[in-house]
Amino acid sequence: MSTSMPSISEAEWRVMNVLWEKSPLTANEIISSLQGQTDWNPKTVRTLLNRLVQKNAVGVNQNQRVYTFYPMYSQNECQHAEAQSFLERIYSGALKSMLVQFIQKDSLSDEEIQELRSILDAKQSSTDHPNK
Repeated sequence: MSTSMPSISEAEWRVMNVLWEKSPLTANEIISSLQGQTDWNPKTVRTLLNRLVQKNAVGVNQNQRVYTFYPMYSQNECQHAEAQSFLERIYSGALKSMLVQFIQKDSLSDEEIQELRSILDAKQSSTDHPNK
């Protein structure tokens, strides 16, 4: 796996989501999974798979008669890279600005507020005591 996360288009994310749910899968299995979610024809899905393979986001197992595909990165790794890219493009890397805007504009339930407080408290504890 390379250290640089590939850029994944919105359509490619749909394919990746299928692979993160279950893999390895054949192209036909991926096509079947996407049929209920999209109106893409099989050639479109195969094109997206080929792009993902070229980007090294998806690997191919060629040991069998039918090729199977699997993600090269975890969903969490891709989400983190996409979030970092978004943060850089839109907020010039200023995480605080982004968080403030989302918190001020969106209504949060008491449960969500408590969860955010817990996450921030845990983060603060880990920075206060880095050896823990």
